Amino acid sequence: MPHEIPSIETSYSWIRLIASITLSTLGCVGMWSLVVALPAVQADFNVPRADATLPYTLTTIGFMIGGIIVGRLADRFGIFPPLAGGTTLMSLGYVLTAFAPSLPAFAVVSGVTIGLGAAATFAPLVADASLWFDRRRGLAISLATAGSSLAGVVWPPIVQHFIAMVGWRQTHIGIGIFCLATMLPLALVLLRRPVFHTATLEAASTGNVNRATGVGLGLGLGLAPNATQGLLAFAGVCCCVAMSMPQVHLVAYCGDLGYGPARGAEMLAVMLGFGVASRLIFGWVLNLIGGLPTLLLGSAMQAIALALYLPFDGLVSLYVVSAIFGLAQGGIVPSYAVIVRELFPAQEAGLRVSLAISVTLAGMALGGWMAGAIFDRTGSYAAAMLNGIAWNIVNMAVTVWMLQRKHRRAVVTCAAA
Repeated sequence: MPHEIPSIETSYSWIRLIASITLSTLGCVGMWSLVVALPAVQADFNVPRADATLPYTLTTIGFMIGGIIVGRLADRFGIFPPLAGGTTLMSLGYVLTAFAPSLPAFAVVSGVTIGLGAAATFAPLVADASLWFDRRRGLAISLATAGSSLAGVVWPPIVQHFIAMVGWRQTHIGIGIFCLATMLPLALVLLRRPVFHTATLEAASTGNVNRATGVGLGLGLGLAPNATQGLLAFAGVCCCVAMSMPQVHLVAYCGDLGYGPARGAEMLAVMLGFGVASRLIFGWVLNLIGGLPTLLLGSAMQAIALALYLPFDGLVSLYVVSAIFGLAQGGIVPSYAVIVRELFPAQEAGLRVSLAISVTLAGMALGGWMAGAIFDRTGSYAAAMLNGIAWNIVNMAVTVWMLQRKHRRAVVTCAAA
C-alpha cells in the first residue's frame, strides 16, 4: 500500500487565510481608490478623460511588476518580509501623492509607490494561501482572491464620501496612515513559512498534481513551462481588457449619464460585492471541474454580462447589470492560480502564481486606457464595450485551444498505456 501523505490543512491554515483576506481587503485600496477619484482628479488637473486614467494605468502596471517581484521574494524568504515592505511603501505613496503638483507627477508617484507596494497584498497572498491547503485548495484560492473584490465593496463608498467632504488629496493622506497602522500588525500572523512534503514536490514537478490532495493531477499541455506560462499570460491580458471597462469607468460613466459619481461608486461596490459571492460559488466549481473549464465558463459569462451594458443604461438597470457582471467574472482570476498549481511545482508557486495573476493587471491597465481613449474619440462608451467583448472572445478561443490540447494528450497517453 503506498504511503499516504498527510494533509497540510490545519486550523492555522484557515486563520492564516482569514488574515490574508483581511490584508488584501485593506491593501487593495490601491486598485480602487484611483477609480473613484478619477472625476475629481480630472477636474483638479483639468485634463481629458484618457489623460486622467494615466495614474490608474501606471499604478496597475506597478501592481503587476510588484506582484511578480514580491512573489519571487516570497519563494525565497517567505511572504512576511516583502509584505511588510510593500505595506510601508504603499502607505508612504498615498501621503506623497497628496502633494503632487501635476498629473504626470501624481501618475508616476502612484505607479512607483502605491502600485508596487499594494501588489504585495494580492497575487503573492493568493500564492501563499495555496501552499497551506490541499483538499480544499480551489476554495481557498477563490477566497484568497476575494480580498481584492471586498476592497472594491468597502473602499469606493468610503473614498467617495471623504473626497466629497475634504477632497482627494486629504483622503489620500488618511488612507496612507490608516493602512500603515492596521496592516503591519496583522501581517505578523503570516510569519510562519510553509513546509513542503518531499513526495508532493516530486509529484508536482511532473505536472501531475491532484485538485483534491495536491498530489497527482493532469497531464499538462505538453508545452515548455515558460510557453505555458506565456499562454496563460496572454489569455489573462485578453479577459482583463474586457473586465476593466466597467470596473474602471463605471463611476465616470454614471457621471456622464447624469446619475453622479456617488451612484457609480455604489454600483461598483454592488458589482464587487456580488463578485465576492461569485468567488465562493466558483471555489466549489474549481474543486469540481478544475482550472481550465472554470476559466472558460467564467469568460463566457463575463462576455454576456458585458454585452448587457449596451442596451441598458437606466439607473435601476445599471445596478442590476453591475450585479450580474460581478457574479459572472468572479471565477476568472482564481482560475489562473488553480491552473498554475495544476501544472507547476509547489516550490515555484510564489513566482508563477504571482506572474499569472499580476500579468492580468496589464490587461486592466490596457483596457482602462483603451476605454478612455475610445470614449474621447467617440463621445460614448458603446464602442469601448464592444472592444472589451472582442478581447473576451479571444480569451475564450485561447482557453478552448488549451482544453482541446490537454484532452488530446490525455487520449494519447491512455492509448499508450
